[in-house]
Amino acid sequence: MRKTFFCIDSHACGNPVRVVAAGGPLLPHLPVAERRALFVRDHDWIRTALMFEPRGHDVMSGAIFYPPYREDCDVAVVFIEVSGCLPMCGAGTIGLSTVLIEEGLVTPRVPGTLSLETPAGRVDVTYRTEGDKVAEVRLFNFPSYLHAADVRVDVPGVGPLTVDIAYGGNFYAVVEPQENWPGLDIGSSAIVALSQKLRTALADVIDAVHPENDRIRGVHHAIWCDNAPKGEADGRGAVFYGEKAIDRSPGGTGTSARMAQLHGKGRLAVGGRYRNESLIGTIFDGHIEDEVAIGSFTGIRPSLGAWARIIGHNTIFVDDRDPLFKGFQIG
Repeated sequence: MRKTFFCIDSHACGNPVRVVAAGGPLLPHLPVAERRALFVRDHDWIRTALMFEPRGHDVMSGAIFYPPYREDCDVAVVFIEVSGCLPMCGAGTIGLSTVLIEEGLVTPRVPGTLSLETPAGRVDVTYRTEGDKVAEVRLFNFPSYLHAADVRVDVPGVGPLTVDIAYGGNFYAVVEPQENWPGLDIGSSAIVALSQKLRTALADVIDAVHPENDRIRGVHHAIWCDNAPKGEADGRGAVFYGEKAIDRSPGGTGTSARMAQLHGKGRLAVGGRYRNESLIGTIFDGHIEDEVAIGSFTGIRPSLGAWARIIGHNTIFVDDRDPLFKGFQIG
């Protein structure tokens, strides 16, 4: 049997975002966190088929949208990534919001603001149009915080590293330049290898659990930080996720985690701005909107200014006669 998916492909400051506009599975009208769990249990082959090779690649992001369960939201979203169904994806939200508005797929209740029900909570996105195109958006992320500071971890083949564990929609190991981390000029392949070793080593050191949602746990992402070379940004970062993916954008949840880490260590105040540059030179304009309580932690409510562009309409066939219909990854 052949299954057909109609997708609208976009990229958010360089990171690909595939929006499934038709062909996604019918799910019961439940809170989107519960729909996500059902999707993972019964339909995860759709994620791998659309994100993995031969229809995708190692750094694909995507989203499937549904009618919202919450009355204060315009749309619900299940994020599909090479690394799984994440609770939240910043680049995915930026790409999805641009697609929904520009293609006329959703009419927001409040003009100029799109409210999304994500598995991690409500996320608001404001947008500015030029004619019939979305010129830029600002994502108001949910609360982010510094979970643990100065965590020492011994990484085989690398040596000791000191990292901070911060939450910005996903848990991140935030790595700043130090003796065994010289900076981003070592290249993306070396960063992937380091990230894989770091994640394995951290699993024996810390089990991060969100204080208000115990479904969100584990440090699966890393953001490797460095100085911005051109002086147009406040810093540069490479976000690692999945098995071997480096975000082409500065990373939405990664930039949020970075700002939460800086705030938690007294280096970025409420109202402060942090422009985070990606490996390819694109920038997310971060801002700390206010300070909030997250369980027993003090965190921030961050926002991110960015842009996305639609790059095509894509009809994708997945035929179960194909031995590789679920997709594959190498390595």
